[in-house]
Amino acid sequence: MEWTSEAEAKLKEIPFFVRPAARKKIEKFAQENGEVTITVEVYQRAKAKFN
Repeated sequence: MEWTSEAEAKLKEIPFFVRPAARKKIEKFAQENGEVTITVEVYQRAKAKFN
């Protein structure tokens, strides 16, 4: 799964110890929604779903 640099920067705001799990959840969310690239918009939609 490809990430834009902006989305990667957002991911780095998440504490390092939960970042790998968050990345997997976001990528799974994106895949289930037919996305091929993680953009800030996809990141924010995934984050809203999990919060």
